[in-house]
Amino acid sequence: MPILAPRAALLAAASAFLLTTHPDTLRAQGRVPTPASVIGFEPGTDRRLPAWKDVVAYFTALDAASPRVSVHTLGRTTLGRPFIAAFIGDSATLADLPRYRDIQRRLADARLRAPGDVQRLVSDGKVVVLVTSSIHSTEVGGILTPLNLAYRLASADDPETRAIRAATLVILVPSLNPDGVDIVGDWYRSTLGTSAEGTTPPVLYHHYTGHDNNRDWYFFSQVETRLTVDSLHNVWHPEVVNDIHQQGSNAARIFIPPYMDPVEPNVDPLLTAGVNALGTSMAWRMTGDGFTGISINSTYDAWTPARAYQHYHGGVRILTETASARIATAMDIPWDSLRLGRGYDPKTASWSFVEPWRGGRWGIGDIVRYQTAATWDMLVSIASDRESWLTSFAKVADRAVAPATVADRADWPAGYVIPAIQRDTAALAVLLRTLQRGQVEVHRATSPVRAGGTTYPAGSYLVPLAQPYGSFAKTLLERQHYPDLREYPGGPPKRPYDVTAHTLPLLLGVQVAELRDTSAVASGEIVPMLPAPRLTARGLSDRSARRIAIYRNWSPSMDEGWTRWVFDQYRIPFTTITDRDVRAGNLAARFDVILLPDQSDRELTRGAGASYPDSVKGGLGDAGAAALGAFVDAGGTLVALNEASDYAIRALSLPVRDALAGMAERDFYAPGSILSAKLRPGALTSGVSSPAAVWFEEGPAFEVTDSTRATPLATYEDANPLLSGWLLGGEKLARRAALVDARRGNGHVILFGFRPQYRGQSMATFPLLWNALLGKF
Repeated sequence: MPILAPRAALLAAASAFLLTTHPDTLRAQGRVPTPASVIGFEPGTDRRLPAWKDVVAYFTALDAASPRVSVHTLGRTTLGRPFIAAFIGDSATLADLPRYRDIQRRLADARLRAPGDVQRLVSDGKVVVLVTSSIHSTEVGGILTPLNLAYRLASADDPETRAIRAATLVILVPSLNPDGVDIVGDWYRSTLGTSAEGTTPPVLYHHYTGHDNNRDWYFFSQVETRLTVDSLHNVWHPEVVNDIHQQGSNAARIFIPPYMDPVEPNVDPLLTAGVNALGTSMAWRMTGDGFTGISINSTYDAWTPARAYQHYHGGVRILTETASARIATAMDIPWDSLRLGRGYDPKTASWSFVEPWRGGRWGIGDIVRYQTAATWDMLVSIASDRESWLTSFAKVADRAVAPATVADRADWPAGYVIPAIQRDTAALAVLLRTLQRGQVEVHRATSPVRAGGTTYPAGSYLVPLAQPYGSFAKTLLERQHYPDLREYPGGPPKRPYDVTAHTLPLLLGVQVAELRDTSAVASGEIVPMLPAPRLTARGLSDRSARRIAIYRNWSPSMDEGWTRWVFDQYRIPFTTITDRDVRAGNLAARFDVILLPDQSDRELTRGAGASYPDSVKGGLGDAGAAALGAFVDAGGTLVALNEASDYAIRALSLPVRDALAGMAERDFYAPGSILSAKLRPGALTSGVSSPAAVWFEEGPAFEVTDSTRATPLATYEDANPLLSGWLLGGEKLARRAALVDARRGNGHVILFGFRPQYRGQSMATFPLLWNALLGKF
């Protein structure tokens, strides 16, 4: 892939392709509306942000004015806003979209091609580039940059732009979270000129998930994820996805791949090589254009499919992370305030950080300028090498249907068998539907299947790996073995960017077995998309006799949002309460159960910071702790999840201590892993198999100090309870409790040392939460 050829030569080649094969008769440049003419200001103007309706209005105007732009409403967001995508290319491309969609479909699935088809498809095809932005709504450059990109692609008539339009089909999603555009924008505008200017909103910027909306790319729990996957990824099979983000203020000005190690082992090496080549090309071009502070091979890894659907669907993911300001308010960043990044020093030049930024004023205009340049240089590079991108895409598809011929896949199993009879039929349906939404073909066995010494009956589900998206199935069905990476030999662990496990059978509580016999996975027809199961929590769904409250802190917790999402899916009635509600006391008159989602003791106690308005400051404080204590004494049940258990232990003086408190990471570390915990038989643990697979992420491990007032209900029995992910110092967990029932007065405090409803995925441990809510002691 001759990525680093001189730009003039690349433009000449691309322009020749344009002139000989794709004449474009566009309207005059002057008739294409500028962003400012619709939203009322130039994108990147200090202290100015558009509302979502203004963004939609601009893209609607662009569609009406230019045959190079076609805007589609894919559906509605969680809160009912239009979710749009703009298809941008030369007019001939947009006039013949079904043809290019079919080319992509055939390139993506080698089984649909006859010998010799690839050369013709590559000759005729366009590189499909999906540009997604503004999923994290406080990263506000992401809602402005797409306006500039769309305008330039639609209006400019220079050779560089014509080459991009001729070689690519750009699908631009201006926001993957339109609700958040207004949540953040409304908060920002309301705080201008106050001490809260430039702060993040005191609520989640996605109704349910907050920042975790970019951790949903294999479970598809949220409507925005499903719209993107169903309408774009699975239909257009992009060769490249550019995901526009922002990062902290005090290090690099922008991150561009290559990623840090580790790369998840089921990602095709051709894709990793493509990421490396394209990202390096972008950094090279930006450096040549005078941009400084560009970091590559730092900070971000490529481990989890939660952030990278396309890495298991034939495409490369180009993440860009530009330094933030205070929302849209500029800030001064002196040279001396720059801090070490992961894998680089922003004050020292190196091979992966070639020219430091010298510090100074940094604002929204700088963010938009860097983001626009990065995406533009990516498009220039792709357009210059159209055939290589399409050819490589086809090769990845070829390798997917014949994994045994690929060196690093020679030891793959032939597939997986999933018995049709499971303890939780809803969890089975969720697993199968998740695979199917990811375009994994699931078969039904027509005869008994033998795997690992066990015979599974006809009717069992089969998932062969020799299929276009077998790598997606494998990464979700197998157990993860995260490498033991250290900052230096014998030193502390090198922190992963996100979590280290994603084994859905463990999280869902579904039995799955590897198949080694290739012939066994070939039987049976492909199962059509299964209907969504009706999710029910007996005794809680629809008409719960228990009056349940979920506490919401004004320093918003993603776990609180996920808890609400789970409750809504199971139709469990609840009331949201905030600091003032708790501090007012008399809680027992209103509620039977109060749930504290995962949040630190400090955040629960102090809440939003001093710069916030009085209406959201203060946290629970001493008054809240006293009110919760009185609630439990009066017979109420307080349920504390993960880190919130440390708060409950301290605030309510419970006879329990956290055995991991103050422990250094070199001695104990479990950054999002699945562990095994033995359950004590009883009412609260009923309905869950023992040992249970629990999601452990920066949580406590309990030691009961007074057995007359507290009882361990789940215990880590072994020195190495790891099931999937990464665990250092597992012996520190041995004989420590993962779940405790602590008594106080006439009530109970149920302490979870894990997240029983982790990102809506851990259905295997949902019953523990249901039992606690129901008061099964």
